[in-house]
Amino acid sequence: MIRIIAVGKIKDKRLRGLLDDYLKRIRAMAPVEVVEIRDSNVEKEGRDLVAPLGSAQGSQLVVALDETGDDLTSRDFAFLLGGHGSISFLIGGADGLGGDARVRADRTVRLSSMTWTHEMARVLLVEQIYRGLSILRGKPYHRG
Repeated sequence: MIRIIAVGKIKDKRLRGLLDDYLKRIRAMAPVEVVEIRDSNVEKEGRDLVAPLGSAQGSQLVVALDETGDDLTSRDFAFLLGGHGSISFLIGGADGLGGDARVRADRTVRLSSMTWTHEMARVLLVEQIYRGLSILRGKPYHRG
């Protein structure tokens, strides 16, 4: 199971359409769930991001997206996806991740050296999830 837990809703219809397209593609290869958390202050958002995760025990990997995280190639990201039975991604709001989310994360990665809006980060993440699953399955989507 792949779970994306993100602060806020995607309001831009074009980004929403792109997100929905990638989610549909991903669902053909793996179960995926998106949980949207209400915008608030950064610390409340941090608590709310980890609430759907449940117990810290088990085989679930929790990956926080943050500008200070590790750089991964698309192939490295694919291996991260393929190496765990269940993986959850945390995307903070406009002010980033709260302390609870940072502490709960097993790993922190960044999508780019550049800063993206949390809406764009979500679209970039689902594209990379689709690309990663394609790499793992030997599909021709990834050509790099």
